[in-house]
Amino acid sequence: MQSLTTFLFLALSASLATCKTITYNWSIDFVNAAPDNFTRQVIGINGQWPCPTIEGTVGDQIVVHVTNNLGTQSTGLHFHGLNQFGTQVMDGPSGVTQCPIQPGGTFTYSFNLDAPGTFWYHSHNMGQYPDGLRGPLIVHDPNDPYAGQFDEEFVLTVSDWYHTPVPTLIDQMLVTTNTHFLPPFPDALLVNDSSSAQLNFQAGKTYKIKVISMAAFAAVLLQFDSHTMHLISIDGSYVQKKDAYQIRVAPAQRYEFLLTAQTSVRRNYGFLASLDMNRDYATGGATNVWPFNITGVIQYDASKGAPPAFSVPAWTSVQDDAKLVALDNQALIGQPDVVDKDIRLNFNFGFDVNGIPRAYFNNSTYISQKVPSLFTAFTTGSSNTNPIIYGDVNPFVVNKGDVVQIVVNNLDAAIHPFHLHGHQFQVCERPESGKGSYTGHGRNFPAVPPKRDTIAVNAGSYVVLRFKAENPGVWLFHCHIEWHVIMGLSATIIEAPQELAGLTIPADHLAVCQAQGIPTAGNAAGNTANYTDLTGANTVPLFPDRGALFPKRSVPQVSAMKRDKRTSKLARRAADFAIDGYGL
Repeated sequence: MQSLTTFLFLALSASLATCKTITYNWSIDFVNAAPDNFTRQVIGINGQWPCPTIEGTVGDQIVVHVTNNLGTQSTGLHFHGLNQFGTQVMDGPSGVTQCPIQPGGTFTYSFNLDAPGTFWYHSHNMGQYPDGLRGPLIVHDPNDPYAGQFDEEFVLTVSDWYHTPVPTLIDQMLVTTNTHFLPPFPDALLVNDSSSAQLNFQAGKTYKIKVISMAAFAAVLLQFDSHTMHLISIDGSYVQKKDAYQIRVAPAQRYEFLLTAQTSVRRNYGFLASLDMNRDYATGGATNVWPFNITGVIQYDASKGAPPAFSVPAWTSVQDDAKLVALDNQALIGQPDVVDKDIRLNFNFGFDVNGIPRAYFNNSTYISQKVPSLFTAFTTGSSNTNPIIYGDVNPFVVNKGDVVQIVVNNLDAAIHPFHLHGHQFQVCERPESGKGSYTGHGRNFPAVPPKRDTIAVNAGSYVVLRFKAENPGVWLFHCHIEWHVIMGLSATIIEAPQELAGLTIPADHLAVCQAQGIPTAGNAAGNTANYTDLTGANTVPLFPDRGALFPKRSVPQVSAMKRDKRTSKLARRAADFAIDGYGL
């Protein structure tokens, strides 16, 4: 009989023998597209939009060679939901794990697909993904626990969409007259990057539907006529199968569910996607408006004509994803009231020293520094455990093996989605809106919490998240409303920094920094002699942040007449959406 060690070695060898390297050669450039019949310039790849799908199987190596042909904008790619174990330098956010890729610059991302699931990639630069730079990332599972329960798979992307280019929207948002902290409101809803969608079904078959929200602002609510969703995965984490009739997919979230076709074909059916632009969809009242809807088609037989109209009178049976149960039955990490690192983040809005609207954790807005934070961790030796040296990036240092608890107290009147890079966290508690801030007791934590990487935090309430610090790196934790990232709603987790000291930066990554004169060593200010001397570090947000190639701009002087007109327009917009004083 083979020993267990021999068996595992042979199994691993067999697995590695089937793994492959998948290479993509991408030119990021501007193209024209009209997904909702409005033609505009978007950011595409290799002259095409929508952008291509990255697809592989667990164990595969992905290599993405990028050339930035945008001409006027720097760029970069984040692979949302991937752990990046050992490849933390490939995570993608500029100023955090890399320098931005300058126009004309080349850059290579290389990483292993270590976990299965439905993910996506998108730019983490200057709000570029609402301008189109985003696409699905699908990792197939050779050991899918739900294998045999479905016949085919579909990817269904949902997103809000804007007709005005993002740089213009940023300029309009970051003005002193935006006293209500209003983000830009979208012009359309897209499903599969179109204003229409169709799923082709055959009677008796079961389909795995992989939903990806690529939205920058609003959640999307989904319901399928006469077809029950059987939820099996959230954000790449399997859950015990749960029936659902309605789901709310917040920006950056993903769901996998099974839909079983009707056994006989009497007619075609519809499904409804509604863009949730409310502060809190569950509150009803004046804010409960649905300005954008797409009725998709579940088509069995084209000869039977279009399905009858399908409408959803109220979104009242939305599945509570915090009540799902992880399929692997992983118990709550740590004890209910005992953790090694307790990070409390109170979120609200305010104004910077120039009167520009910003978003804040614990009264601090994120300010990108001269040296990417990961490079500071690489190059400052044992001093890399000192959060001060990272500058105003809302840094929190956690040691390897720590049980880390993140509490977000949402002091705003709107629901906000929060994402942690490099991790699947446990969702320990997420009460309904209006429950106030966390009191510090874990008595309501489930024995087996669900896991995901993006969680919607209810209005005037909180969420408690946990993970074990086993992935050395520098990881962002931020709101995934892209406008709020631009406004500074980010924090930085410096995880197991002792294991980061002395690691090297890939040559092509160094090259893009050197081409732009960006320092790659030392503290946040680039000081390599005295790490606690932050003279020259960024202490005021750029207005707006245009990246290293573009000079810092002063706050524009607005005439009294223009200021009055702009204030009046913002006030009317606030009244239209009943959102005076909130920053959804």
